[in-house]
Formats: sequence, structure tokens, C-alpha cells
Amino acid sequence: MLVLICAVILGFGGTHVSAYDYPLKDPYAATIAGTPTELEPPLPEKIDYEQLGLKVFPDRPTPDVFWYQREFLYTLSYQKQEAPLIFVIAGTGSSFYSSSMIFLQKAFYGAGFHVICLSSPTQMNFVTTASATSVPGNIIEDSQDLYRVMTLAWEQVKDRIKVKEFYLTGYSLGASQSAFVSKLDEEKRVFNFKKVLMINPSVSLYTSAKILDDMLLKVVPSRDLEEFDRWFREILGAFGEIYRVLGQPPLDQDFLYDAYRSLLKRQTPPRRENMAGMIGTVFWLESSNMIFTADVMNNYGLIVPKNRVLGSADSLTDYFKVTYRISFIDYFNEFLYPYFQAKTPGLTKEALIENTSLRSIESYLRNSPKIVLMDNEDDLILAPEDLAFLKDVFGSRAKIYPFGGHLGNMTYAANVAYMINVFKN
Repeated sequence: MLVLICAVILGFGGTHVSAYDYPLKDPYAATIAGTPTELEPPLPEKIDYEQLGLKVFPDRPTPDVFWYQREFLYTLSYQKQEAPLIFVIAGTGSSFYSSSMIFLQKAFYGAGFHVICLSSPTQMNFVTTASATSVPGNIIEDSQDLYRVMTLAWEQVKDRIKVKEFYLTGYSLGASQSAFVSKLDEEKRVFNFKKVLMINPSVSLYTSAKILDDMLLKVVPSRDLEEFDRWFREILGAFGEIYRVLGQPPLDQDFLYDAYRSLLKRQTPPRRENMAGMIGTVFWLESSNMIFTADVMNNYGLIVPKNRVLGSADSLTDYFKVTYRISFIDYFNEFLYPYFQAKTPGLTKEALIENTSLRSIESYLRNSPKIVLMDNEDDLILAPEDLAFLKDVFGSRAKIYPFGGHLGNMTYAANVAYMINVFKN
């Protein structure tokens, strides 16, 4: 999704790493363009894997509009011999088969691990089939849901693979959730994770969401769908020219990287507000799917009128228009917070924000040597105080690269080598 949408934008206007050759120094460009293929490590072309399904809540009715969401889906990549098993948690709105997850699956498999890839608790399949409340965004509850499906998945596969020990990682929101899952496992002791790697985590879900929401608001301040359409069409028109100049290549990370370099050579770098707007657009699309799904599953009435039953053939266009006007912060204020306040009388909004941040488990993170951080100085979803918090808490267990934006350098060869080294040493 990020590649297809953000391809448009590039057609127009702890332990610090000292020597680092990742090529994109602009955090917005890095976040959008990522890493070109030639700078990624070689990956196995074929791996042994299966897509598996779980009935997490067998008696849960599925709304007709989600008729295709019958089971919680995940993938298992397996070695033929005994090996460690690593669980990988996707970032906001992403599924187990997103490009980032497939990359990590192959990288860890190639390094000799069994790999179980899990969709984000904010992704539609997870919300409909595996979330106890179907109200994602409370990281404590979401992490309990993750731990439940991890336990069920292990029960499903444990007689088929030989496992030496367990590891855990995740990126973006999945990284933050991995910390809470690890803490929960200290109590449950199902896995006894040997190492946990957090890749570009959000410190505060609320803060990071507001940063991303604001990126879109800066280019479409009214959140008017027609205004957004005009802005997007202007960008799309300019995009066509550079796409033709480059010979109409595939719309992938390599194209984005080449397009950015081409613009720099012309001395016409893309405008930052446009790059930020497209990053915000991707987050809005991911949030919109999550909000719509949660609303329908709970008959909440935020998007779809209460008691309105949507069928499999019903048009969703009008609801899409409503969803566009609702940011993640709106969802937090109008749905997430009231929902959990009703379950916990006296809960304040400030307390919920704090409880859904890494600061709420600071002592655990500070004193758990098995948890390691990989991040960037210019990570766009972190406020300055968030980055300072991570450096202070993790100390020598933090690998902070000088640039890379948010996840832009995650597939860079040096970063991948570091990830694998964390789990092998």
C-alpha cells in the first residue's frame, strides 16, 4: 500500500552508528522510498511455509459485510531440522503477507529460524476474528490478544516442528506491542523469550498517531474529500511525467528510490509537505479500515448508523466518505476512550494515553536485558522527548542509526545483519 500510494509523491516538488552508508538522508524520502533492492541482503527465493488458520472465538458471529473473515490467518515458515522459532508482529494496519512481513519472513528463515508472521491487531482480519473486544488501540488489550493467538498458533504447530527456543520481534506499532507481549510472557511463561527486538517502535500511540494525522491535515486542513481529491490529482498529474521519463518501470521501492535520485539531479526535490501528506494518507487509509471494522463489529454507530445491517453486496461508498473525516485521534476520543471508560469507571483520557505508551512499562524495559531496540535519529513518528526516552531507557541496548526515517532502512543490508546478530548472539 505504501509503495503504490507514495509512488505518486516522488514525482514532484543509545549506541549511535557513526559510519553508515544508507543513502537517503531525508527522513520523508527514506520513509517513502525505503531501500533499493541492490542495497538489501540476498534472500532465499523459495522457502518452506504454510498459511494457517485459527478459530480464536468459534462462537463469534461474523457480520455479513465481513463474510470472508472466518478465521484468524497467519503463516508458518519452517526448517526441516530443529531451530529457534521467532514470532514477527506487523505494523499498524499491516497483514502477515505485507511486503515488509514477507521480507522479514525470508530474512529470518534464511538465517535458520522457524518464523510465524502475525498481522497487526489493527488489521481487519485480526479485528474481526482475534480481538476480544474488536476495539483496537488499547495496547494492553491488543497485546493480550496477540499472546492468545501466539499460544494457539504454537499449539497448532508444535507437533510439526522442533523448536529450541523462542524469539520475538515487531516493527512500528508491532514493536511496541512486542514489549507488552514480552512482559505478559514473564507472567504466563509459555515461551520464555530469549531475545526481543523492537524495530522503530512508537513510544506513545497517541503521540505518533497525532504526528501522522497532522501530516495529512497540513495539506488538506479541512479534511474535505473534494479538497483532498484536488490535491491528490495535482500530484498524480505531475507524477506521470517522471514515470514516463523513467520508462514506466514497476511501481516498487526501486522506482521510488530512482525517482528521488532523478529529482535531486534536476535540483527539484519533492516538497516535504507533499511527502508528509502522502505518509499521512497511508496512515489515514490504514486507520480508516480499522475504524470502520471496529464500528461495524461493535454496532457502535460512529460510521454506520446503529443497528444498520450491512450485507455482502451493499455499497460502502457513503461510509467511506464519513470515515475520511474521522482521524485516529477522533477515533480515540469518540470511540476508544468512551468504550474503555465504560469498562473502567473513573478512567481518564490522560490515564489511557499513558497506559498505552511504553512509559507505562518503563521499569520493565529498563531492567530487562533481553529486550533490544533498533531505531533512527530521524524517525518521523517520534517526538524529541520520545527518542530521548528510548535512549535513556535502553542505553547500550539501543542501536540508533543516524538516518532512515520511519522503517526506511529496515531492509538495508547492515540493518538486517544487525537484527539477525541480535538473535544469534
